[in-house]
Amino acid sequence: MSYDLHAVIADEEALRAPTRDLPGARLVPMGQGLSLLPMTDALFETVADGSGTGALGFRRLPRGFEKALALWSAGGPVAYVEAEYFGGVGDQRAAVWDGGTIALAPLHVDEGEPFPSAGSPISQALRRLGVVASVGEDEFSAVRLDRHRHSEAWIA
Repeated sequence: MSYDLHAVIADEEALRAPTRDLPGARLVPMGQGLSLLPMTDALFETVADGSGTGALGFRRLPRGFEKALALWSAGGPVAYVEAEYFGGVGDQRAAVWDGGTIALAPLHVDEGEPFPSAGSPISQALRRLGVVASVGEDEFSAVRLDRHRHSEAWIA
């Protein structure tokens, strides 16, 4: 079974205005006041500037889009997250912008590496966004990022 997530996550209010007129943008409420903006093919085509992907070491973050994320973070912290798993093996990447600058440098855990004691890259990013996990769960589980297995499914 596979799992993939490529998305922007932030407070719903921080994302609503900048994405209102952005073709391909679909905000999905996810709990604890946050919304998820899946990096669907349609959104990717809208925000890509033709210079490729791989900004800041991410696989699907269009080059130049990190500038938009920095601008959006004027209204509060904004995370970009990626996870790709197949058969329980995979990798995660995450970064957080706040106040126009990177507040949590891009973190990544590659295939076969254990998560650090601070938690997975995505859980660390969610923590920076204010997510609170209950005892026995992490931030990833607290906002139920496992409810869909693919980025496109969040808007289906």
